[in-house]
Amino acid sequence: MPEVEAKMEELEELLAAGETEQTAFVRERVRLEELAETLAALANRSGGVVLLGVTGRVRPKVEGIADVIAAEELVLDAALVCIPPLLLPVPRPLQHGERTVLQIEVPAGLPHVYSVHGKYLMRDGPSNVAIPPHALRQLLLDRGNVGWERLPADAALADLDRAKIQHYIDRVGPAAQDDPLNWLYRRGCLIRTTEADGRETNRSQQFAPTNAGLLLFARDLERHMPQCEITLVRYRGVEMSDEFERADIRDTLPEQARRAERWIIDHMRKGSKMVGLERQDWSEYPAAVVREALVNAIAHRDYAVRGEGIRIALFGDRLECYSPGRLPGHVTLANLRDERYSRNEVLVQVLSDIGLIERLGYGIDRMLKQMASEGLPPPAFRETAAGFLVTLEGRSVVEAVDGGLDTREWLRMGLNERQIAALLWLAEHRRITNREYREITPDISDETVRRDLADLVERGLLLRVGDRRGTYYILR
Repeated sequence: MPEVEAKMEELEELLAAGETEQTAFVRERVRLEELAETLAALANRSGGVVLLGVTGRVRPKVEGIADVIAAEELVLDAALVCIPPLLLPVPRPLQHGERTVLQIEVPAGLPHVYSVHGKYLMRDGPSNVAIPPHALRQLLLDRGNVGWERLPADAALADLDRAKIQHYIDRVGPAAQDDPLNWLYRRGCLIRTTEADGRETNRSQQFAPTNAGLLLFARDLERHMPQCEITLVRYRGVEMSDEFERADIRDTLPEQARRAERWIIDHMRKGSKMVGLERQDWSEYPAAVVREALVNAIAHRDYAVRGEGIRIALFGDRLECYSPGRLPGHVTLANLRDERYSRNEVLVQVLSDIGLIERLGYGIDRMLKQMASEGLPPPAFRETAAGFLVTLEGRSVVEAVDGGLDTREWLRMGLNERQIAALLWLAEHRRITNREYREITPDISDETVRRDLADLVERGLLLRVGDRRGTYYILR
């Protein structure tokens, strides 16, 4: 219920503020072109929100919408009228009393300038106005044109993996399930091609993948885009050396993110310590920060750059995440925390649909706050000659030892949680009895205590000392 209450509160705040440069109200029976113009005007400024089912500029009146599905279709069709097609998150139905309002989010930091039937508009206060020629020229310079990800790929629809597409469509839900191919077209993963019927002069429409479509859903991505890979390396020390563990991941982007995250988590130091009778876990880097750095590299790298992929290196004192391509658009190291700009808006939106990335682009803020909460230095960001490097400083070996033992080897041995807790107790108290074992792992039987300790003795981890009531165990 807290989430529902937060949405209601957000809606009330938008209604109370009235129409602004970043908020627009439109009635349910709005014309397709009028809605498209409002969406484009917001996108050409700095993003914002449209409330469908609301009228009145200063004193808004909630009329609601009668058919949510039809309203969602109207929004998607309006986004498609924009040139280039505008990518939007799935609209959110919100309740206002007994009426339903559709909230449409237009993200900030989009990489294109959008037009509707040749008109270039932007928000000026609560109105959509024509962009003056000098301002339009500057906006076109600041933003690019249609990016590499939207270009047609050298591939056919059959080169996409149906199972991967279906998994994505199921994740999106009803909005995509009625017509999956058309949804992928709207998302920028497909383009329409035309070819002669052969018998008549009319032409039939077919679909082909864009570069983004291949990156997200290809059957064999390596064959089409060998540059799309992640190399992961764990070095033993603080410099590159001949002693390392390595993995190369060549797969579609959602799978890259999942597999690379699992590899990093498995190969970074982590463990536990006992504070009194309570176990506290620690890790070399906060898992949420690692995930944010990884997914940002995947979503925002320049895939037009050939010859190198994403590289992630784990050293004894830091993690380095490198992605090809320097900062996009108007984003600089100085304004990185505050500015929003997507080099790959199609990839970002689809990865957001899947749940792998936050569409609004506040990942840098989250990384900074999470590192600070863990008592670690903030991430370091640096542009290289041809790429972007993020460096995370982790807990040092000394901090890790002081903060608890590394339990990875015990987990690999198959020890259960009770046994690991006992070994952590022993590391601090030097010895453990059956009674103390029961205290740190309550609600177990005497037979379970005996079996757990006997197993640790048999594995050569513990040494049994004494007999009967005087028995205790020490680390071997």
